[in-house]
Amino acid sequence: MQTIYQTAENNELVEKKLSKKPLIHPSSTVINGRFGEYTEVEADCFCNDIVLDDYSYLSTSVRALYCEIGKFTSIASHCVINPGNHPYHRVTQSHCTYRPKQYGFDDTDDPSFFEWRKSQKVVIGHDVWLGHGVYVMPGAVISTGAVVAAGSVVTKNRPIAPYEIAVGSPAKPIKKRFPDQTIARLLDIQYWNWSREKLEQVFHDFKDMDRFLKKH
Repeated sequence: MQTIYQTAENNELVEKKLSKKPLIHPSSTVINGRFGEYTEVEADCFCNDIVLDDYSYLSTSVRALYCEIGKFTSIASHCVINPGNHPYHRVTQSHCTYRPKQYGFDDTDDPSFFEWRKSQKVVIGHDVWLGHGVYVMPGAVISTGAVVAAGSVVTKNRPIAPYEIAVGSPAKPIKKRFPDQTIARLLDIQYWNWSREKLEQVFHDFKDMDRFLKKH
């Protein structure tokens, strides 16, 4: 049996235990985040205006802004979700045009620019897996059950459908995780909305698809 450890503030290794209270590494920065139960944000992450729902996690060095992430979703290390846009339609796309206070050009920053960024929210469904170093561009949608291969780039022009496996830049589907009939059943069952009590009762069913579909 393998035990997973985390590094405490005193650099000692202690056994990791998730709970209803989100586990956020002290080296990570969170601004305006909302986190569900049994969630985790590992070391060196940056989160701004993020929803991370139950049983989901961000691995190390993830940058996630203006996004909603569903339940049971796994975000591998070095993923970037909703990277910053620049106003390339202006005379200059420089940082100084929307943060002029820093440069002494104005007394206030440009609130309309930041509202524009927020309006291009990324939506990631339940039971999604983003591989190492995936980029999810502003306005992109990744549906429940999908897998995005390491190093891929997801754009808003090509939403990832339920249970698709997508690869490349821009990410395109190469196959589905399961047959269409199985996908339809899983989407109908919606196990991600089950109570903790029910999840504990049927937990071992998740290891066998045939048994799971027959029982539920």
